[in-house]
Amino acid sequence: MTFTVTHQDKASGARTGLLKTAHGVVKTPVFMPVGTQATVKTLTPQELSDCKTQIILGNAYHLYLRPGREIIREAGGLHKFMGWSGPILTDSGGFQVFSLAVLRKITQKGVEFQSHIDGSRHFLTPEDIIGIQLDLGSDILMPLDECVPYPAERDYARESLKFTSLWARRSKETFLNRQNKSDGRLLFGIVQGGTYPDLRKQAAEELLEIDFPGYALGGISVGEPDNIKFEVLEHALQFLPKEKPRYAMGLGTPLDIFKAVEMGVDMFDCVMPTRHARNGSAFTKSGKLVLRNAPYARDFKPIEEGCRCFACKNNYTRAYIRHLINTGEILGVRLVSLHNVYFYVMLMQRIREAIQKNKFLELKKEVVNE
Repeated sequence: MTFTVTHQDKASGARTGLLKTAHGVVKTPVFMPVGTQATVKTLTPQELSDCKTQIILGNAYHLYLRPGREIIREAGGLHKFMGWSGPILTDSGGFQVFSLAVLRKITQKGVEFQSHIDGSRHFLTPEDIIGIQLDLGSDILMPLDECVPYPAERDYARESLKFTSLWARRSKETFLNRQNKSDGRLLFGIVQGGTYPDLRKQAAEELLEIDFPGYALGGISVGEPDNIKFEVLEHALQFLPKEKPRYAMGLGTPLDIFKAVEMGVDMFDCVMPTRHARNGSAFTKSGKLVLRNAPYARDFKPIEEGCRCFACKNNYTRAYIRHLINTGEILGVRLVSLHNVYFYVMLMQRIREAIQKNKFLELKKEVVNE
């Protein structure tokens, strides 16, 4: 079995599990730091490992454009290229094609677009996307899909879903034809359908017919109000098998994670820890600290008392980090990034431990009210 549910919380849909990949077993629920261009910004693989990171996320679109699949293949795959020995999930790049490309044209065959980097023209099929990810050596691959924006007209969402479902089937066929069955790689399906309940149901049912070892919920956290986001998420989850992992793509605030875990989501990714760090903002148990602000100029405490991240345990103070951030020194961003990634990883560990003790809702209440 690729995925095993190890414990089901008695008072909610939260559960713990073990996800087997070619580069190790991942304990779920899990947060995946985003390493879009073969790096989690400013952090080394060893630092990620020291933060107890289990799995990271890369992006096929960006890596296809730079440095190119050939270079990464020649390097021995993405793991060797970037020096990371743990599991890697790669996003297909569908979201980036539709949000970053200068011009794009979608057809049944695939997508034609101009690079946001240099304007060069490219045409990628679902088969190409799978081939790129196999060249990268990804542990978990995602098929080409169209991420429906918010708001989107129903007709647009319905037509988009036709392509996404067709591409999913072709991706699975290519994956089976090209994958070495003994290498343990996994291809997930992506449920789209915008904010329309019947389209989400249709998307899930069509993917179940194809049969994937895991399922992702795409097209959430794309600008829709929170109430709609979680209505869509809860609705779509009921059509996905409980014995397989469920992944909420791009969902990332601590509160969002608690809500989704309660519904039975197992995997998360978001740029928030490192993006907020670049703006001088740190996540703590008592809330977000904007360290670049004046009140921290003479604050000689660590970012968070009792935190065991590199920055806090070595007593890099809020005042010092504020100075670094405000003078444009990269060390400030690195220290806050280290803290934020560690905060997220430890939050997931606390969540797993609470679920195992049937105390998830108690932890949720404690953290949300802190």
